[in-house]
Amino acid sequence: MARSGVVRDYGGVSADDRREERRLKLIAVGRQMWGRAGIADITVRGICKESGLVYRYFYEHFANRDAFIRAVADQVRDEMVAALVDASSAAGGPVDQRLRAALTGYLTTLDADPAIFRILTSDVSGIAGLADRHRETLDLIADVMVAHVAELPEAPAAGDADTYRIARFVVGGVNRLIEAWLAERDLMPSELADVCVRLSMAAASAG
Repeated sequence: MARSGVVRDYGGVSADDRREERRLKLIAVGRQMWGRAGIADITVRGICKESGLVYRYFYEHFANRDAFIRAVADQVRDEMVAALVDASSAAGGPVDQRLRAALTGYLTTLDADPAIFRILTSDVSGIAGLADRHRETLDLIADVMVAHVAELPEAPAAGDADTYRIARFVVGGVNRLIEAWLAERDLMPSELADVCVRLSMAAASAG
């Protein structure tokens, strides 16, 4: 009699859940390696060795090293944009309060995992499609900033091209501040967020 095609659960965990656990474990190891040693040191062999998973499980999810690196970058992008949006939405209130909350959420996430900033700012020219993903990440963050900057009384009229330029300017400046902050850790995330909000409002006024 033929056996059914039902996939067994092991320890109460389905096959799909086990696959997802392996995928997330591989990506977590990739994030650690990228943050620790840089993108150049990421290899399929190294990822499998550090994760304790065999090659078969790697290729179950990723066609090659480049696809894996893109998946790591995508996870970080989604995490950082969610940190901004969720913190702002939870805060409510005036725009400066929401902007401060958004930046505090962003910085708190970075503070918990400094590897994220290295991933967001690495030279990715050697990985097909990754430079575009980095630009998309900055654009998504800028979009969040635009939504806040446009509400400031000092900001240009809604839809004005200068609003987006101001947001991109602010994102670039915030990234430089974050780079110095990660090296010095001289402020709490909320304190740096206050600085960033003041500069954002000043940039909007100047615009």
